[in-house]
Amino acid sequence: METESPRKDNFIFSFQTPPAPETKPNPLTKIVVVASIAAGIQFGWALQLSLLTPYVQLLGIPHTWAPFIWLCGPISGMLVQPTVGYYSDRCTSRFGRRRPFIAGGAIAACIAVFLIGYAADIGHSFGEPIEKKPKTDAIIVFVIGFWILDVANNMLQGPCRALLADLSGSSQEKTRIANALFSFFMAVGNVLGYSAGSYNRLYKMFPFTKTMACDVYCANLKTCFFISIALLLSLTIFALTYVSEKQWLPGPVNVDEEDKSAMPCFGEIFAAVKNLKKPMWILLLVTALNWIAWFPFLLFDTDWMGREIYGGKSDGTPEEVKLYDHGVRAGALGLMINSVVLGAVSLGVEYMARGLGKVKRLWGIVNFILAIALALTVLITKMAESDRRFATVDGVVTTVPSPPRGGVKAAALTLFAVLGIPQAITFSVPFALASIFSNKSGAGQGLSLGVLNLSIVIPQMIVSTTSGPFDALFGGGNLPAFVVGAIAAAASGILALTYLPSPPPDVPSDEVIVTGGFH
Repeated sequence: METESPRKDNFIFSFQTPPAPETKPNPLTKIVVVASIAAGIQFGWALQLSLLTPYVQLLGIPHTWAPFIWLCGPISGMLVQPTVGYYSDRCTSRFGRRRPFIAGGAIAACIAVFLIGYAADIGHSFGEPIEKKPKTDAIIVFVIGFWILDVANNMLQGPCRALLADLSGSSQEKTRIANALFSFFMAVGNVLGYSAGSYNRLYKMFPFTKTMACDVYCANLKTCFFISIALLLSLTIFALTYVSEKQWLPGPVNVDEEDKSAMPCFGEIFAAVKNLKKPMWILLLVTALNWIAWFPFLLFDTDWMGREIYGGKSDGTPEEVKLYDHGVRAGALGLMINSVVLGAVSLGVEYMARGLGKVKRLWGIVNFILAIALALTVLITKMAESDRRFATVDGVVTTVPSPPRGGVKAAALTLFAVLGIPQAITFSVPFALASIFSNKSGAGQGLSLGVLNLSIVIPQMIVSTTSGPFDALFGGGNLPAFVVGAIAAAASGILALTYLPSPPPDVPSDEVIVTGGFH
């Protein structure tokens, strides 16, 4: 029995097995153009990390709401990426399999940042007094926009990486280069986002952003988001115009495939997870341990600078809060340095992999670098504590410490820089391996990358919900979670070196039948 051919102007999904990848790699220019979308995505993420926490306080969002807001990232990643990946493997739109999802994600991201930036204004237009706190109407608009933004980012990242894998064909070298370029443009987006977020007069570019309900800080946030919209749309439109996909039309199906097509999306996703081959299971385990190591530092890096290195308190006296803020700003500088190193190392991932002989060897080594760096947070913290100096006022020693000496600050900032090396590998190698393994097994790129994302978001949820109580058991502070991260990184490195299989060699192009591709 044959399936009915879809109309060319319809956006239809087929539940048949997705086509095999094209074996002939596309020009590198196409890969670069598609990878550049990551800069637009990450620009918005950097703004989200650096600006939204103070904005949340401006709106007066209660502390009890915070977990529901920040959990949307891992939840949407757990649900959206595998679903989008599954359907993008089977999409029969005349515009291609990946491009409709990338376009939809970009549009949704633009709507989301508009809602976030104008939340206070929209709440005020509903009759909410400016001085009211919490601003209930504005908070509702903000939360809706925040959730849409996370869903949109997940709609963008999965299909973008899948399209890069499609463009790379069966070439493992091109696949690794494509993911390294994606990591590089993520670093570019980080640098641009942190730079825009740190300039407090940016709103003068668009004076209309400052309103009765939106102060200077809020106006700067709006302006940053306008720039984010312009950057993301420009990169996405150029990429989707320059790189076109051929329409995939489903072929004949047998009875077993016809019965399978009735299975719901999540049924097939769970079946795909259940039937994963051993290489993918090991890859998921190594990735999960790797992200258990990363998340404590990614969540609390600036807090560590403000609390442990500078000795400030976010809820202390005005002097302690001011010192804490100085530490947070120093942490933001560390993140900027980290992003620069991340971008530079991303361009050299392929050369490092060749030099070490195996990709898994590279990943294992940098996991040990990550473990050592996280363990060094304890040493640097002890250095800061032993070097702590207290100001003297009228001959009386105060309880507020002075900022740390240059040596301590340099050690902490050096740690941020060093962490850019393993981060570049984390943002590229696991995704490249997932694409390579799925190519060899005949699985769909979108679904495989979506399943890989589960090994990222599930550790994120575990760390987010347990790190606070775990740290409290040891008297508070961030070091206990960092130490657990160091142990997880070492375990991830051992598994990568000993159990993670090396990808099989590239298949010559004349040994594989080409079933679809690109113009």
